[in-house]
Amino acid sequence: MTSDLAERYGTHRRGRRTALVAVSVVVAVAFLSWLAWATWFHSNPAVESDLATYKIVGQHEASAVVDVVLGDEAQDPSCRLRALAEDHSVVGELAFAPTDGRNTVSVRTERVANSVELLGCTADGQPRPQ
Repeated sequence: MTSDLAERYGTHRRGRRTALVAVSVVVAVAFLSWLAWATWFHSNPAVESDLATYKIVGQHEASAVVDVVLGDEAQDPSCRLRALAEDHSVVGELAFAPTDGRNTVSVRTERVANSVELLGCTADGQPRPQ
């Protein structure tokens, strides 16, 4: 009976299964390599920043303290702050070139701001703000 089934349906070729396993291994290794690179790249940004504090100084001004850590490869770093009114509309925005450490900056506003938000900092080769 076994020979009847083999004649009717054919037999499996070992080469086909070996090729499928080999291709699957190559694809899995390529994906895991890309995943490791992406994890390393995004966990080691050239610039990191954090909004330490902000203060509403007056009718047309808010000040903020931003802590910035510049990596060795940080070239042309830039940070962006946004001042928001009570109705959450943007009333002021500032882009500045940070220094390593604590940065105190002043944001001019068109009317009274309620809060200041840090959009993040970037450098050459780091398109996503951190």
